[in-house]
Amino acid sequence: MNLPPLSFHASLEEQWDDEEEPKEIVVVFKVVPPAFHHYLDVLSKVKLEKLSPHRACDNHIKLEGLLPPVGVIYYLSNNESETLHAYIAENVEKGFIRPSSSLTGASFLFVKKKDGGLCFFVDYHKLNDVIRKNRYPVPPMNQLLTIFNGSTIFSQIDLCGSYNLLRIREGDGHLTALRTKYSSSEYLVIPFGLTNAPNLFQNLVNGFF
Repeated sequence: MNLPPLSFHASLEEQWDDEEEPKEIVVVFKVVPPAFHHYLDVLSKVKLEKLSPHRACDNHIKLEGLLPPVGVIYYLSNNESETLHAYIAENVEKGFIRPSSSLTGASFLFVKKKDGGLCFFVDYHKLNDVIRKNRYPVPPMNQLLTIFNGSTIFSQIDLCGSYNLLRIREGDGHLTALRTKYSSSEYLVIPFGLTNAPNLFQNLVNGFF
């Protein structure tokens, strides 16, 4: 199986090239109700594929113990190798991951989707065990549902890649390292499966509204 070499050379200028965004906004403008036109940038797929700026609520990873042991690199089938290669290439292009020389590194797993595809996730359970927990309050679901009492019409929006909107604090990325047969990489955004993500995301949302 021959896969193209992975490139880690996407520049920040390439990541922030908004040439396609005006075209996209015109399309979204036509399908989104006027009441939500001031939120059009939230619906931008172009911005979703780009690295967010650093904010006050960046994920500062504090350890309460030693570095977790280095994860195992498992055997992969051809299909799994192709899926892994595509995942790394896509996230390098977005600027979400970069090469790492970390002393630690988590393993990853694949889970089959209902459609037969493969869902990739990093196994951070050993790292999560030694990370100091963020206690920023997250409203309970039953409290949120009371907002809809008496309503007959409401909008449901799926916020894709929500945790990827949050950055890892500069200097902490090595703790998120991912080990694969291709390379060792670390995240610049919060990956799914890392503890404290819900609390930090709630902090981000509260800052907007």
